[in-house]
Amino acid sequence: MRKVHTHSEEMACKFGTYLAFFFLLASLAVIITISVIQGHKRIFESRLKYGIVIDSGSSRSTVYLYQWPAEKQNNTGVVSQTLRCMVTGPGISDMLVDDAQDKQSWVSIKECMNNITKIVPADQHNSTILYLGATAGMRLLHSQNESKSNEILRNLQNYLQSLPFNFQNASIMSGHDEGLYGWITVNYLMGNFLERNIWNMWVRPAGGKMVGSMDLGGASTQIAFTLPDPNARGKDIVQVSLYGYEYNIYTHSFLCYGKNEAEKRVLAALVKNSENATHVTNPCFNLGYNMSVSAESIFGTECIDTPADYDPKLMITLKGSSDNVACRDVVQSIFDLTSCTNCSFNGVYQPSVGPGDFLAYAGFFYTAQAVGLKGISQLDQWNSSTWEFCSWDWPTLKLKKGWITEKYRKSYCYSAHYVQTLLVNGYKFNKDTWKHIDFQKQVHNTSVGWSLGYMLHTSNMIPAEAKLVRLPIANSLFGGLLFLFTALTIVSVMFLIIKAVRACY
Repeated sequence: MRKVHTHSEEMACKFGTYLAFFFLLASLAVIITISVIQGHKRIFESRLKYGIVIDSGSSRSTVYLYQWPAEKQNNTGVVSQTLRCMVTGPGISDMLVDDAQDKQSWVSIKECMNNITKIVPADQHNSTILYLGATAGMRLLHSQNESKSNEILRNLQNYLQSLPFNFQNASIMSGHDEGLYGWITVNYLMGNFLERNIWNMWVRPAGGKMVGSMDLGGASTQIAFTLPDPNARGKDIVQVSLYGYEYNIYTHSFLCYGKNEAEKRVLAALVKNSENATHVTNPCFNLGYNMSVSAESIFGTECIDTPADYDPKLMITLKGSSDNVACRDVVQSIFDLTSCTNCSFNGVYQPSVGPGDFLAYAGFFYTAQAVGLKGISQLDQWNSSTWEFCSWDWPTLKLKKGWITEKYRKSYCYSAHYVQTLLVNGYKFNKDTWKHIDFQKQVHNTSVGWSLGYMLHTSNMIPAEAKLVRLPIANSLFGGLLFLFTALTIVSVMFLIIKAVRACY
């Protein structure tokens, strides 16, 4: 016989059910609230910290202004790019040659720094760190003319020291460091070093996955990626400790194999192999494009041995022929691809690039963009896009790619073949591993390059050991509250389940 409940019993039953629902919802609300506060607390402060890095590359200088919340200096993923100011004119390695050009560059540098001075609050000037890093162009000049490179850096240092910022140094970076800093930048921006768990501890993201870095500048190119074997050792393998984790990184920089210097090597090969040294067919120029250059503009670099009868003032006419096969052949000729096994090129040891992901930026990105590819693509797509781009005559190319200035447009056929040769024949990417290359200019609205990693590493903003982060609720209290309200949630759910079962029978 079914039991008959009195009115008071029914009321008590309903009250218990309502109370259980109340505790369930309240407990869930408390758990969500304290987790959000603990994990994503936003401190509404106007005070920020700033850092300035001047990237003095071989073809241009760029000034970057970074900012981050003052209370989060040792957190990850909080530095953002505030300003990117490109200096007019060539790189600083071309200073002290043309007075008018130098004057234009100095005016532009000062305009960039004046803009930054206005952005950074006056009371923050003294604490704003300022660095200048010179790369492959100055490495070449230093080997060719040390006194000149020292004078250029001294002039820049005198100016930068006169600014109201906390000037640190102006120096020429090694290619090894340039590759390492690029790798740090890429993985920092992608949040691959650390994340904060629900217990407010810094932990390594699930899987600890790192992304390889590939940079193509004007005078050098860098590759850097982590190795799966923690015991691997070698000249180009460096061990770094970041946030308490050890990373075994292969990094190598190829001087004279940046986009601009490598093109000079290609042109030099064409001139040396031509029957007429003053009228040379260039298969990497589009048909209908011709230009005349001095021999010095090709051979006047430390990257090329000058011919025996070298005349720097000799004018050479280069005539485009849109010949993909010949272009690919001459590009490949500037690489030594047969000197050893387990090498990239020129006898340089390199571990396998597979199967990890890579971010390719700077010249890699601009070349991909020119041939109509960005992000991730297939190797077959790259080849077909390059073939089409290089097959057009100059008027057609100008019509289809008019948004690219002539200074750069004329060289993108060569550049596309060069990137394919460097990555496939040099670094040994294939159809499968090419799909893991992401050609990008920025990550989270911040330019990718060595400059951010340089600032982070040099200013010790990425510590060698992980730290607890100070949050609004102490870890012990947070853990106790989480345990209490989780238990209350479970009890409430169990009570409601029991009530539901009894109501059905």
